[in-house]
Amino acid sequence: MKKHTACETCQLNPTSDLKQWGANLGNSTYTVALAGNPNTGKSSIFNALTGLKQHTGNWPGKTVTRAEGSYSHKDDKFKIIDLPGTYSLLSTSEDEEVARDFILFGQPDVTVIVVDASRLQRNFSLLLQILEISNKAVLCLNLMDEARRHRIEIDVRTLSKDLGIPVICTSARTKEGLSDLLAAIHQVADGSFLPEKTTSFQLTKQTGTAVATIANDLHTLDSKLTNTNWLAMRLIEDDKSIIDALQKGQLSNSIDFENLAPILHRATAYRFKLGDNYRNELVEAIYAKASKLVKDHVSTDSDSYSFRLDRSIDHIVTHRIWGFPIMFMLLGLILWLTITGANYPSQMLSTLLLDHVYPFLKDTSTDMDIPVWLGGFLIDGIYLATAWVISVMLPPMAIFFPLFTLLEDFGYLPRVAFNLDRIFKKSGAHGKQALTMSMGFGCNAAGVVATRIINSPREKLIAIITNNFSLCNGRWPTQILIASLFLGILVPAKWSGSVAMFAVIFIAILGIAFTFFTSWLLSKTLLKGESSFFTLELPPYRPPRFFQTLYSSFIDRTLIVLWRAIIFAAPAGAIIWLICNIHIADQNIALWLIHGLNPMGLFIGLNGVILLAYIVAIPANEIVIPTILMLTALTVGSTGAGTGVLFEGSANEVSTLLHAGGWTTLTAINLMLFSLLHNPCSTTIYNIYKETGSRKWTAVATLLPVFYGLIVCFLVTKVWYFFA
Repeated sequence: MKKHTACETCQLNPTSDLKQWGANLGNSTYTVALAGNPNTGKSSIFNALTGLKQHTGNWPGKTVTRAEGSYSHKDDKFKIIDLPGTYSLLSTSEDEEVARDFILFGQPDVTVIVVDASRLQRNFSLLLQILEISNKAVLCLNLMDEARRHRIEIDVRTLSKDLGIPVICTSARTKEGLSDLLAAIHQVADGSFLPEKTTSFQLTKQTGTAVATIANDLHTLDSKLTNTNWLAMRLIEDDKSIIDALQKGQLSNSIDFENLAPILHRATAYRFKLGDNYRNELVEAIYAKASKLVKDHVSTDSDSYSFRLDRSIDHIVTHRIWGFPIMFMLLGLILWLTITGANYPSQMLSTLLLDHVYPFLKDTSTDMDIPVWLGGFLIDGIYLATAWVISVMLPPMAIFFPLFTLLEDFGYLPRVAFNLDRIFKKSGAHGKQALTMSMGFGCNAAGVVATRIINSPREKLIAIITNNFSLCNGRWPTQILIASLFLGILVPAKWSGSVAMFAVIFIAILGIAFTFFTSWLLSKTLLKGESSFFTLELPPYRPPRFFQTLYSSFIDRTLIVLWRAIIFAAPAGAIIWLICNIHIADQNIALWLIHGLNPMGLFIGLNGVILLAYIVAIPANEIVIPTILMLTALTVGSTGAGTGVLFEGSANEVSTLLHAGGWTTLTAINLMLFSLLHNPCSTTIYNIYKETGSRKWTAVATLLPVFYGLIVCFLVTKVWYFFA
């Protein structure tokens, strides 16, 4: 049992009454919304209050759907909602709508606005917009340790007075200021602290008159509306969701549609009168007020060592020349550590699950007199496929995700997006696609979910469709094995490893090239349009939290993605076993299919075994090679490990078997290309459908890589035979 210090249990310490309820929501007395920019430590506040272990970086797509938790303080239970990190509430992107709609329609008892105390000016823009919707708020100046490191001093008392709300200094990492934050939330929630409505920002005369007129009309329509100024701004900008909410009575039940119609017409007239200047003046007014707040309440030493260090690092890692080599070296190092480091735990898992558990299950099946066909179906089919996925997929993900997250926590990943933004923009895509593409190198399914950070629906679709061209960890073993067996032997032994490595790197770079080409192609055809503008914040460099990163990345990413893969891999194992053990006439279904696909396979430089393996192994790329080996053993008359039983062997055994199956260097090259250019795994396809909600775009994302693969293999085969 954890021992509590005297300070923690002292009645004068508000955190002594804090009870973390995690995801156990139940009935709550008050609802608290957590809002803020990305990279402000908002999720760290959420974790500290609820006891949950939500990841705390700007991981793509992490908080697009809100996270919920609860805690109790002084006998009251609070439900806390972690809203998406967003820079503004003025547009209609997915993350901004989630945040805005909850604050507006959910009407939380308290909105905690978490800001980065070392970067207040860019954070205060969102603060001012939220205060236009609701002044039942608490300003949380988080990352105060960073502010002190940058020698930033904030006049908290006068800032609180000018804003009319409590202002609390915290550092969520060290739990600094959490007791004051708890007290402030409680006081605003129960009404013991009454926030004051203050003027947030000053509009120009013409724009201010338009907003004031519409706001007065709304107040006349319903005097209970407390955010008429903000509603007026949105009506003038023709915000469809706000208009719809007013018409449906979501903001007020006493608003009559007939009385609302003239106000909407007047707002439309103002929109045409003000033109494009309206949005510019609104944004300028917000930033002018934010600048004034910082000028009045914040003093800083811009010559401090930490500022100089951050600028010096950025000058190198975002340099037009040196930025790209550094980026490729770091990402290459992560991939190398993933591939090399995964060999040992993967072998251990394989030994455990395949060499020990598998024989034990077979012996148990025999001892229990389970029918041979049923034991084969359950153990040789379902269990073996699942065991292969776990042994091959778990170690690389358990290494890749923490390493990737450490780069993210350090603050480097936004620099990757910064470096690649110009290239993606030229291809008609979004700069943030650099992050989703990088995610795809770990897992394409996770990369697809990551596209939620892209606000433009068109550019989000492009990122989803092209994510499969990132060589996921399920395909690395295939690339490495084939390159080592067929390309490494073409040179002297001392160069074989290097040749194999460069061949695999070439395939990965080719995938990036296809990403850019397809993005450009889609933007000129099916998804025409210009690449949109986006705000990319370069967060401060921070020491990564090693052990927390290990925990969060393993629980929140590795196990979730692995579980999805297992769900699809188990049925695949069953199908593989069935087609190998159900006979029609004189041979099993697998051989019939191989013979039927063989002409097509040979025509494009592959064979029927490879095509069938990619069809039946669609649930998981990890079982492609075991399936190819098993099917090849069938075609050459070898029993392998048994009919329909997936197996592996030493490099010499695999090489001998594949050569016996008629494999050549051309077959190996085309397999490496087809491994890159083929349909996504079923887990990724499922995520594509969930993210797009469209069968059409799911079909495009699934079939387009296959089309590429067939064409590329055909062309390589023709060129090969032309020069042979």
